[in-house]
Amino acid sequence: MSSEKQEQSKNLEQSEGGNLNIVYKRVLIKLSGEIFGGEKKFGLDPQVFFNISDEIIESYNIGAEIAVVVGGGNIIRGITAERTGIDRATADYMGMLATIINALFLQEVIEKKGYPCRVMSAINTPSLCEPYIRRRAIRHLEKGRIVIFAGGTGNPYFSTDTAATLRASEIKADAILKATKVDGVYDSDPLTNKEAVKFDELTYSEFLRLNLKIMDATSVTLCMERKIPIIVFNIYQRGNLKKILSGEKIGTLVHP
Repeated sequence: MSSEKQEQSKNLEQSEGGNLNIVYKRVLIKLSGEIFGGEKKFGLDPQVFFNISDEIIESYNIGAEIAVVVGGGNIIRGITAERTGIDRATADYMGMLATIINALFLQEVIEKKGYPCRVMSAINTPSLCEPYIRRRAIRHLEKGRIVIFAGGTGNPYFSTDTAATLRASEIKADAILKATKVDGVYDSDPLTNKEAVKFDELTYSEFLRLNLKIMDATSVTLCMERKIPIIVFNIYQRGNLKKILSGEKIGTLVHP
């Protein structure tokens, strides 16, 4: 199906009430780079890109406006690269370039399936993708296009979690959906501690007080200021994204 026909199909679906049961109309999905590495957590696992694109498209088809922020940790992480002696600012810029690689791969997969998708970068790479312009990003969403934000915030020393909160604030997203490999927020790592306790809900203040590491404090503080709910969920469990948009209680909700 062509991108133009897909946009027409979405508009028809919405006019027939296809999005009446959506709790969150416009969402920003945060995908860490490690997710794209699959089991190895490093490199590019094509099957992961295919699976995640299916989840995004399924949610798109029920009428949601989908924006995505991608990390680059499957290729390089600024903090890790700094330990090798590379200047932190340089390392972070290298990480921003890694996010563009992931964004282009995901865009290609989504478009090959016939859905309109745009990549917008905070750092200027005109031969690869559009520059990030807030009004243009919102217009893409209104026109029924999936938008992938790459390049982090465009500045070193800030994580892609912070970039996700910043972009969510700018596009007025109804929620941030933090995709992980576990089914929510725990008091300790459930992969190493079988006694770890899962939280169904947390306030922003509780999240910060407990010093939970699943998102950095800067991003959570900005969410608290903007009153943007965060839902932490398992992206590997098929159908979770659509269930969240439909109002099912999946993962952990962090809210006022």
